Amino acid sequence: MNISFKDKVIVITGASGGIGQGMVRLFTAEGAKVVLCANVGAEETAEKFRGDGFEAYGYTLDITDRENVRNIMGEIAKTFGKIDVLVNNAGINVGPDQRKFVNDFSDEWWDKILDVDLTGTYNCTKEAVPFMSEGSSIVNISSIVGLVPLRNQCAFAAAKAGVNNFTQAIAMELAPKKIRANAICPGTIGIAITNELWKEDSVMQGLLSHIPMGRQGTPEEIANATAFIASDAASYITGAVLPVDGGWTCGGFVRNF
Repeated sequence: MNISFKDKVIVITGASGGIGQGMVRLFTAEGAKVVLCANVGAEETAEKFRGDGFEAYGYTLDITDRENVRNIMGEIAKTFGKIDVLVNNAGINVGPDQRKFVNDFSDEWWDKILDVDLTGTYNCTKEAVPFMSEGSSIVNISSIVGLVPLRNQCAFAAAKAGVNNFTQAIAMELAPKKIRANAICPGTIGIAITNELWKEDSVMQGLLSHIPMGRQGTPEEIANATAFIASDAASYITGAVLPVDGGWTCGGFVRNF
């Protein structure tokens, strides 16, 4: 099975966060040149990985700014000569205080989440594709909430469902160019933001009771799934929407949580 990324150029958005850093760690360890893109902390994160002897490069990127995205993707392609893998990992969601029924949901948050999670994915894909060639791959990081929505998260559910369908649409469009596009749908992952969200033990236990495997996932497990689906080992897989959730969506558990 070939999951080597030696000399491949991997562009990861949202790369300074917990899941993003897990991906950077895996791809750099497999010999890739990893380009970290984030609105904050990209170069600092890249420097940390370079200090460990890996090829990592940081670019400040606002994925909601189409001109900025166009310029940065062009600069990356000019510097490295190509883009082999694009991982659209950047995304946002509302915190607990903003999770409300649709009639009380914030218009500001609706616009912001759709702009980052869905339109940002479109912006980066559109501007990266001209620099991709046969064998290249796009991996969009979605969510199980895009498959089986949670209450009080109408914007996030809409955005991630859009990402899933966008992924399948571009998979059909890009297949003749032999460029693949797939989506990964994480369940709850043990990173700082989710640990803070579920910090009360009773809440965490309630959450875990809905996961057949009985635990949260790790950034490394999302990175492993992303690396497989982006690699030549998955060369006949395109348009897939893959839950990585410990079985949470198997029986519709999310609907009842």
